[in-house]
Amino acid sequence: MTEWVVGRNPVYEVLRAERREVLRLWVAQKTDKKGRLADVMNLAAKRGLPIEFVPRDQIDPLGEHHQGVALEVGEYPYSSLFDIFDRAKQREEPPFLLLLDTVQDTHNLGALLRTAEAVGVHGVLLPLRRTATVTPAVVSVSSGASEHLLITQTNLARAIEDLKGEGVWVYGLERSLQAKSLPEVDLSGPLALVVGNEARGMRALVRESCDVLLQLPMRGKVDSLNAAVAGSVALYYAWGARGFSRSTIDVKLES
Repeated sequence: MTEWVVGRNPVYEVLRAERREVLRLWVAQKTDKKGRLADVMNLAAKRGLPIEFVPRDQIDPLGEHHQGVALEVGEYPYSSLFDIFDRAKQREEPPFLLLLDTVQDTHNLGALLRTAEAVGVHGVLLPLRRTATVTPAVVSVSSGASEHLLITQTNLARAIEDLKGEGVWVYGLERSLQAKSLPEVDLSGPLALVVGNEARGMRALVRESCDVLLQLPMRGKVDSLNAAVAGSVALYYAWGARGFSRSTIDVKLES
């Protein structure tokens, strides 16, 4: 089964990651072949990937914001929990994981994956059912960050027990009376951050499996943030607790 990834940055990252089977590249006719598109075409040439110049309206049905480029690829290559632990060992870092408990909005998933890759998360766990998965739309929202992440689908409650067996502390993000304020908790060691469903939060079994419940301190009149924003803030806070240095921060911002 194949699918189409569209957009210059997502296509570029798919090619750069070299984790998927790639079949063909479509480029809209009369498109200025500069910048990121030139990078895409150079990577395609190095891989011996056929490039077809097609009418723009041939690409239009494949996805919004395609920017005149589309790549036909194989299915997304999911990983295992073992792979995630192995990546942490290779980097000689305490495990840093993101668990998404039935996050269903593709924009939330894509945004969280983009942040997770940016802060060096070793892997992302998704449940087996009732969740958004890595579709072309999610690849697009993540600006291709999904292609560099190790993502697995698993029974989250069982996976949490496996994580605890490896000395990983599991922190559930939730705004409640039982939750501790984020600055009160030491997030410098092995950790897994759990972000729940947009409307219902974490499922009961997952919530009960967490070692600590966390909430973001807030001073405004609104009392909550959406899943992607809250999860991203917590991920950056955890990265800060793990000792990032100024020299590791890329200050270039892209839309």
